[in-house]
Amino acid sequence: MNPARVVITGLGAITPLGLTVSDMWSGLCAGKCGIGQIGAFDPVGFSCKLAGEVPDYKIQQYVPKSYRKAIKLMSRDIQLAVIAANEALTSSGLITKGIDPERVNIDPARMAINLGAGLISCDLVELAPAVAASVTDGKFDIHKWGKDGLELVTPLWLLKYLPNMLACHIGIIHDMQGPSNTITCAEAAAHLAIGEATQIIARGNAVYALTGGAEAKVNPILMIRQCLLKRAISENENDPAAACRPFDADAKGSVFGEGAGMIVLENIENAENRGAKIYAEVAGVGASNNINPSYERLEPDGKGTQIAIEKALADAQIGPEDLDLIVPHGTGQASDDLAEARAIEAALGEAAAKTAVWPTKSMLSNTGAASGALDVIAAVCAMTDGKIPAAKNCDRKATGCNLNIVKQPQQVKINYALCCSYTYGGQTAALVLKKSK
Repeated sequence: MNPARVVITGLGAITPLGLTVSDMWSGLCAGKCGIGQIGAFDPVGFSCKLAGEVPDYKIQQYVPKSYRKAIKLMSRDIQLAVIAANEALTSSGLITKGIDPERVNIDPARMAINLGAGLISCDLVELAPAVAASVTDGKFDIHKWGKDGLELVTPLWLLKYLPNMLACHIGIIHDMQGPSNTITCAEAAAHLAIGEATQIIARGNAVYALTGGAEAKVNPILMIRQCLLKRAISENENDPAAACRPFDADAKGSVFGEGAGMIVLENIENAENRGAKIYAEVAGVGASNNINPSYERLEPDGKGTQIAIEKALADAQIGPEDLDLIVPHGTGQASDDLAEARAIEAALGEAAAKTAVWPTKSMLSNTGAASGALDVIAAVCAMTDGKIPAAKNCDRKATGCNLNIVKQPQQVKINYALCCSYTYGGQTAALVLKKSK
């Protein structure tokens, strides 16, 4: 039996540029930057004081009244995922229990959910009293923690911070009873989740799937780790819009942020039968891994990323010359950007110098497990509008980078787009999208 073709019929996003896909796309087209001074906590003492934070929202507006008691068990990562999922499902035309329980038009058992998630860090204020009660002579005392500290931690505390709880809450709200999985591979998580969801539908184990990723990295614990590993930028504090510079000669590091991107995937036959708007087709999926003894950096030749790209192209049954757009990972880490550029050049050959390359993190920040999904949504929007916005902050390409970074907005028909990602620790992933006819 031939595998089913899988198409995208719904999009949802919450980013530093706004609370919807429209906000994100219009912001990207305008070259708007969502990076600013950290407001979620006081970053005094941190080498990086910049982040990409989403605008204010009220989570109650996105959760059915019958489920609002559960909000107290939702970390910020979960809340962002719930908001993006609501928009994606609404835009798809699929009616779930969470959209309208009186007009459900899906079979819940045939709805999968595959999400990318980060390793959620707790809010310090929730643990501080317990830790303070567990100190003996100025040092943490594990015995005192077990006797006194844990008494000050609510029994349900852990439920806010398990990575699978993003899919759990969304699955309960919308009554999704099909295959479910959570992938915690940092920045590569969303691409891997989308790839797995595509394969679930292709082999007939589900008709639809909600997939993507979410993460809130504007947290003291997460941010201090990035600072200590020297991934986070420590310059341009007074010029946030110029801070993140993917593939640029003046790149000094990453800026981290928060967001969520969700897409609805569907068997093409089902989508056509119900008259759904088809945004694009997931034509190819690829994955591999980097092997670098220094895990916080890519290996110089980006071999793992190259393999993932080659696999995705082979799966899509196209050649490098067929690509019209590449949305790379592009973090602003000089050595990693150069390794990724080398990987793209090795995978695409001569086509690498001609294909338009459009990095987004200079405007969206590095949103971790959400980043791959947001890049897919950006590529889909570019396909739909036939427009590639200008890259931001790549004024002078880094030495050794021979990619065709888009300097000015382009009106162009995009038949195929490539999105790729990697993460510290090894995983790499790539997706090929095909324009809907």
